[in-house]
Amino acid sequence: MDTLDADLAQAAPFDRADRNAVYRAIFTRRDVRGQFKPDPVPDDVLSRVLTAAHHAPSVGFMQPWSFIVLRGAETRARVHALFLKANAEAAAMFPAGADSQYRALKLEGIREAPVNLCITCDPDRAGPVVLGRTHDKAMDAYSTVCAVQNLWLAARAEGLGVGWVSIFDRDELREVLGIPAHVTPVAYLCLGWTSGVYRKPELELKGWRKRLPVGDLVRFEGWAGEERDNPLLEQLRRDAAAVEVGDFVGAGRT
Repeated sequence: MDTLDADLAQAAPFDRADRNAVYRAIFTRRDVRGQFKPDPVPDDVLSRVLTAAHHAPSVGFMQPWSFIVLRGAETRARVHALFLKANAEAAAMFPAGADSQYRALKLEGIREAPVNLCITCDPDRAGPVVLGRTHDKAMDAYSTVCAVQNLWLAARAEGLGVGWVSIFDRDELREVLGIPAHVTPVAYLCLGWTSGVYRKPELELKGWRKRLPVGDLVRFEGWAGEERDNPLLEQLRRDAAAVEVGDFVGAGRT
């Protein structure tokens, strides 16, 4: 066995129970805003979800993320004030009718959640020239979002709710948290135990938008490649139906 082979591990499929657990975390993950409980999140649990985030894929193995943990009421109150200002500005951007619907939505849990996290991206961490980022400078931000998703799924497996708050002026948030000018705040998350989660995304249940059929978003061999009779499309429809009834790895599979 050569050196490369010695470094390889088995990549066999998970058994059905383990596979179902992974898909269950994906399909039951929700953006939580109004169901947070004040109970503290123990350090061992928070450590596990942060470790999961840190094991996200990153282009060029640049690992551009950092995690700012916020538990103090004073800092969270300052962040909440930034949200209120930006949220009023956002509401004014929607046309008549949609603006009132927007104002009726609860879009954050900054003060209610016992933990807030700001996940940042440092584009300089791996140096000026990064493997895989040579032709797309946004790859560091995309990598950071992978860390967000890892954290979110790990939190779901732990029974924690997560809500992403994006309605901020980025420079004002950077100032409140003392983030260096070259570092970008990518995600501001509220995290904590919840009284429950919606069976479907809250914005879908409240009529803001509907989930698009995944088959409508799949093309073949290029943007113009629509194949209405492709067997993959029928399989996608069956899998979407299976998810609706809670069979997360598909009906009748082993």
